[in-house]
Amino acid sequence: MNAAQWQDWVGSAAAILTTCSFVPQAWLTFRTRDVRGISLGMYSVFTAGVALWLVYGWLLGAWPVIISNAVTLALACGILVMKIRFG
Repeated sequence: MNAAQWQDWVGSAAAILTTCSFVPQAWLTFRTRDVRGISLGMYSVFTAGVALWLVYGWLLGAWPVIISNAVTLALACGILVMKIRFG
């Protein structure tokens, strides 16, 4: 395996792990609609950061970054909307 293939493998593994680690919390929040423990300020900044990571990945053409941040952004936006609506 050459260096580029290793980079893609490591990037893909990191993207899968970090995105999957976010799913249980998002699922719990969607299921219970309990947003009391979520900071609006922190989640707003987090969501903006994920959006910028998505743009960065798109500019580089880095599919692991694009896909993982697109999924995370969708989940984060859903939680942020719930925080605004139910919080």
